[in-house]
Amino acid sequence: IPVNLSEGSEFRLLGFSEVSHLHPLLFVVLFSLYILTLMANTVIALIINSDNTLHTPMYFFLTQLSCLDICYLSVIVPKILENLAVGTIGISKAGCAMQMFFFLFFGVAECFLLAVMSFDRYVAICYPLHYTIVMNTRVCKSLVAGTYICGTAVGLVHTVVTFNLPFCGLAINHFFCEIQPLLELLCGNTSPSEIQVIVVAVFAIVGPFLLIIYSYIYIISTILKMSSAESQQKAFSTCSSHLLVVTLFYGTASSMYLRPKSSYSASVDKLLSLSYTVVTPLLNPIIYSLRNEEVKAALRK
Repeated sequence: IPVNLSEGSEFRLLGFSEVSHLHPLLFVVLFSLYILTLMANTVIALIINSDNTLHTPMYFFLTQLSCLDICYLSVIVPKILENLAVGTIGISKAGCAMQMFFFLFFGVAECFLLAVMSFDRYVAICYPLHYTIVMNTRVCKSLVAGTYICGTAVGLVHTVVTFNLPFCGLAINHFFCEIQPLLELLCGNTSPSEIQVIVVAVFAIVGPFLLIIYSYIYIISTILKMSSAESQQKAFSTCSSHLLVVTLFYGTASSMYLRPKSSYSASVDKLLSLSYTVVTPLLNPIIYSLRNEEVKAALRK
């Protein structure tokens, strides 16, 4: 029987109700990770903005990545912490829709930003003499604006379609308004909604990933043609951090969204969600600071 959410009823976020005895420990761990992630990404952004030697397209995009990670994390983690502190919590239809929209907005924008960063490395390594002309300020800002436009489009379409469908339950077996748990609550045949999720995932995950693969085919081909091992190592070092970040982000996102509903598991879903909503945003600035000599030099200064 469809549930009428216009009568003041709320969704209930069950969170980690199955391991309620671990709530205090999980709260401390996640709160600590949240603060560390906010600090790490803020420090990276401040260092890049304050050091003139880092005012290049690559670091401009890295600043945007840090800002996206902060926003992405802040959409999800406060609700997780509230859930761990008080148990099952309610969230209105409007609140759930907003959370889903911003989650998709920041997540999809990050997918496309990682593709933009691979294009930046492609131009820098394959066409070094034209780099400053191709990757000028106007182009960089336009590319970033494009990532936000894609995020907005995907977030709006998916959220509007989902929340105009009838729900047959109110209990979301998750710690935020994630797509898969909401599909579980839809009435009747959910195949059209599953197809919608897959289409969005192909556009937002597979599309940018193919652009990244295309860029790196040419990047690796160009590096292998370099005459000296030192040049090859230097060129590859500028890409290694980005490759690690791409592997982390796309590995968890694809395992989450590019699979059928029949293989859905609430416990696995929660673990995967934690990995890309909490762990990945913390690792991104660490990877870039530890593997990048220019960032380490700016940190020392």
